[in-house]
Amino acid sequence: MSSEKPLAGKVALITGASRGIGWAVARRLGSMGARVSLCARDAKTLEAAATTLRRENIEVAALPADVRRAEEIAALVAQTRRALGEIDVLVNNAGIGRFGPAHEISEADWDNVLDTNLKAVFLVSRAVAPDMIRRRTGHIVNIASLAGKNAFAGGGVYCASKWGLLGLTYCMAEDLRGYGIRVSAICPGSVATEFSPHAGKDESKMLQPEDVAHAVAMVLTEAPQSFISEVLLRPTQKP
Repeated sequence: MSSEKPLAGKVALITGASRGIGWAVARRLGSMGARVSLCARDAKTLEAAATTLRRENIEVAALPADVRRAEEIAALVAQTRRALGEIDVLVNNAGIGRFGPAHEISEADWDNVLDTNLKAVFLVSRAVAPDMIRRRTGHIVNIASLAGKNAFAGGGVYCASKWGLLGLTYCMAEDLRGYGIRVSAICPGSVATEFSPHAGKDESKMLQPEDVAHAVAMVLTEAPQSFISEVLLRPTQKP
């Protein structure tokens, strides 16, 4: 493993990787030598993202899957192993938002947000962890949010999903650290992506997807005798 390519020989599976934060993470890890498996629901957008990375000489597998469904996750993990090798890094990034007063949110929207932002992390991590335990190595990085620590009007459903995600992350870290597996949470503030409207904000002052990718790279390259359990990421200037 060279200092220029610290993830050479590693395989990273990234969910929600067709655009935004997930794509930036995939690109960053690929530039560090990792073979990357990109997962998202939209096959066309996913393949376009993979094609761009291949032009940068990054080894990529583009595997459409709905991470809310256990059977699709099983296929995703198996296909990643066949295409690239055993999974060393899992970045749980897939997420959605529904905003508005909690008492006005539909049950369907509640289910969709919690299933995508929280249950999917449980399902994908559960699919990947047994092999990491067998090999006694691995790193799981969950893309959480400052909304998992701070309440705001209209954020009830989204905040609930991210507060739950942080609780899951901390418990997974305790469950798995004895096997040499590190589990970390990255908690960014608002990021300039298509994820949610940013009315009235100066996007040039907001966090960029590459800022989150940098944080992921940082926790993955921590010395093996320690791990960074949580990163809180804020813009220098308030947008």
